[in-house]
Amino acid sequence: MIAKGNQKKLRKQLKSLPWNQIPLQDRTRSTGHGRHEIRRLKACTVSNLLFPGAHQAIQIVRRRVSRKTGKASFKTVHAVASLIAEQAAPPRLAALIRRHRTIKALHHVRDVTFAEDDSQLRTGNAPRTMATYRNLAIGALRLAGIRHIASGLRRPARDQTRPLTLLGLC
Repeated sequence: MIAKGNQKKLRKQLKSLPWNQIPLQDRTRSTGHGRHEIRRLKACTVSNLLFPGAHQAIQIVRRRVSRKTGKASFKTVHAVASLIAEQAAPPRLAALIRRHRTIKALHHVRDVTFAEDDSQLRTGNAPRTMATYRNLAIGALRLAGIRHIASGLRRPARDQTRPLTLLGLC
């Protein structure tokens, strides 16, 4: 779990750990979204954090360089993990954190495109059912090669047979 602004005491505790004494344990590079990114990860075993069940503290330093402007930016993020070091070595922690970002990206698409956070459905199975339908729509559009979900939804809305064709039912 990434320690964010609403966990001030935990963030302060994580920032105060002796990160400069801990060696670099993972480094990954990626390119995408018009930038080059390098992520450096350090992790240490902890036992007294203000987060129940935390066994590891993590520091991630991200360096992003825009391919257009060449401008570099740095961001340091702290996190905790309930997995012990034997269950999740630093390279696995880095992969788990990157995978979590893809889940957040899906939620962002659902919220922005479908206004999911504004939904009035709050009881029973309705919220989960609608989330499943939204995921189905996003997945079908992506399988069809559509990258921009919002515009991909507008086109089929104009013709009722297009969604069926997209799903191979027509």
